[in-house]
Amino acid sequence: MARPSNTEERRQQIVQGLLRVMAERGYERASIAEIAKAAGLSAGLVHYHFTEKQEILLTLVEQLAARVRERVKARLERAKDGARAQVDAFLDAFLATGDGADPASVAAWVTISAEAVRQPEVREAYEKVVRADLEHLEELVGAVVGRRRARAVAAGLFAAVQGYFVLSAAAPDVIPSGSAAGTVKRMAAGLLDAAESSEGT
Repeated sequence: MARPSNTEERRQQIVQGLLRVMAERGYERASIAEIAKAAGLSAGLVHYHFTEKQEILLTLVEQLAARVRERVKARLERAKDGARAQVDAFLDAFLATGDGADPASVAAWVTISAEAVRQPEVREAYEKVVRADLEHLEELVGAVVGRRRARAVAAGLFAAVQGYFVLSAAAPDVIPSGSAAGTVKRMAAGLLDAAESSEGT
């Protein structure tokens, strides 16, 4: 396997620097100097690899999406007990603590969602990621309740996931530790049961 180029390594360091600074201070206060310091590089190197701060942010959006999709893929591969287990695995991948949980990435994602309101380029990248993840969940839900009801159920569950992200980043003491995945999975069970029973009537 080929070793990543020095350029790739530097870009990765810079993106991780932005993630660390953003998780603590938000995007507005993440100056190039702060990003460089967190990355262990000079500000000049940051400017060499990225034309502007927004370019780093857009790269971070892609990388966070790729990470969570790898986590989803791993969880789905382990969930062999049918369609409902696949829905639970998807929700676990987003919300479960422990294996692969990353509070800094969650905080950065919440900041990205706020920037999506302000910056059209970020909105486009954010919406693309959210739409793809929601479509994946809708497909999994559809295997349980059928396509007709899948969209509303998946959207409700995905909104709950995003809501937990916001609360865990902005008011972490409000949520009982480790409760998010279990609570949303119980919500999923209720919604899936209701959708299945209404399909039968």
